[in-house]
Formats: sequence, structure tokens, C-alpha cells
Amino acid sequence: MSKMTLSLALTLALAAPVALAQPAPEQQMDTSLLQRQDLAYRFSHIDLDSADGQRHYRLWIGKPDRQAPAAGYPVLWMLDGNAALGALNSEQLKSLAAGQAPLLVAVGYQTELRIERAGRTFDYTPQVPGQAHQRDPLSGQPSGGVDAFFDLLAQRMRPMVAGVAPIDLQRQTLWGHSYGGLAVLHALFTRPGEFSDYAAASPSLWWHDGAIIREAQGLQQRLGDSRPRLLLMRGSEEPSSPRAPVNGDVERPARELVADLAKVQGLQVGFERFEGLGHGPMLPASLKRVIEGMSH
Repeated sequence: MSKMTLSLALTLALAAPVALAQPAPEQQMDTSLLQRQDLAYRFSHIDLDSADGQRHYRLWIGKPDRQAPAAGYPVLWMLDGNAALGALNSEQLKSLAAGQAPLLVAVGYQTELRIERAGRTFDYTPQVPGQAHQRDPLSGQPSGGVDAFFDLLAQRMRPMVAGVAPIDLQRQTLWGHSYGGLAVLHALFTRPGEFSDYAAASPSLWWHDGAIIREAQGLQQRLGDSRPRLLLMRGSEEPSSPRAPVNGDVERPARELVADLAKVQGLQVGFERFEGLGHGPMLPASLKRVIEGMSH
């Protein structure tokens, strides 16, 4: 992997948020899907805590109404599970059940809120070298816990899910949006064999002046025998960083990252632009795109 281009580094540095974004009004989680009995999927949930006991997770597991393949179900892991669950609809589930029929795992938190901001800020952000007590540049909340989160997913969440239904370890898709997209890229760059497919929607490339871009260096050596696929998605109306205006070549950091990653042998990379969509609408739109890809 070549070094990050100077132009990309400068773009991200200039895009760093000057005015801090304010959290949107707290939205309640949409649980209407869980109340329905006529779906092609049956949902249950399991709860667990983080290793330090500070974060409390709820995994909603959607099992297709059909027998598992001999190798087990493929799995679609969805970060920001509370929001992801509310973005699903019955027609999508029907199409999924008729296609690859993956097991759905919405990795959320034990809250009635759509977004658990403190939890995701810690869980979805990397550790920045040289920062002992790392704080998020937007919220000031503790950050840098993504490795502990993915360790928990591999060591506890995945076995718990496998206890509900047999899973195919060779067909595991990880989807995330915004900070979740940042976490997806971190997972690809640091543990490329953990999932077969990585779907990063609107990843926060600006975070800590492009820290995630630097993590991509050396990916070629870390791939080993794994042959992962990456789909990076972005809306045309998204700014390059929070509160920045949507003007100039806002897609440049994403486009240049994709171009660099395309040089990594053994990694399949795709980039999709969603015309007319801003940051928020990209969550359901990108999840829909991933589901459509698994519906045949």
C-alpha cells in the first residue's frame, strides 16, 4: 500500500470541523417491526455488557423462516442496531428470505433511543497514538474503544449468535454508517479476515485529521490468505466533515482512498455515490443497498 497522498492529507486537514456539530434531538427507536407477526423473519434478542461493564448491548437477531444451509446462515452484522432495525421493512425482509436469507444481527444498545451517542462514540472510534485519555473531537466524550468492541464481537457476540442459529463463518458482512462506517474501515484495515464483506457508509474519514487513512498502510501484508470485499458508499450532498458546506470536491477523500485501496492485491473495492442524499438519509439508503445485494 502506498503512503497516503499529500493531497488527501491536506484535504482532510482542511476539512477538519471548525464549528463542532451539535447532536440532533434525541429520537426514539422505531420498534414497529418487532411487533409484527407476518414477517419472513422471526426476531429475538440477547443482552450482554462490555468487558469493563460500562456499555450495555442488545443484539436483535432476525432468523429467516427457512432451514439453514448445510454450512450455516450467512450473517449481516449491522452496527447502530437500534437505528438499523428501524430502517428495515417487511418487503426487504421478504426479498432477503427469498435470496441469500442471511441471519440478521442488529448490534445495538439497551436503550429506547435510536442512537446511543456515548456508547457508539467509544465503540466505533480507533485509538489515536499518543493520547492516553482520548476524547472525541465533536462531543468531547471518551473515544478509542473500537478494538475492545471488535474483540467482544469476535469472542462473545459471535458465539452467542451461533448459539441461536448455525452461522457460516466464511460469509459474514459488516455494515456501518458514519462513525459505524469508520469502525467498518478499521475492522478491514486491522482484522481483514474477520468478515468476508465490509460495507462502509458515509465513513467519518475526517475524524482526527484522517487517522483512519493512515491505518490502511500495510494492509497488503495483513491480508494473508483472506480475500475481503469492501463497498464504500457516500451521498452526493454530504459535506466532507460535520458543519462544513457542501461545496468543492467533497468526494475527493473517499475517491482517493478507494483508488489507493484498489492497488491492494486480494482486496475487491467498490464505490457507490448516492445522488441527492445527505448524511442522515444515507443510513437507510446504504443498508437498503446492502440488502438488495443479498436478495438474490
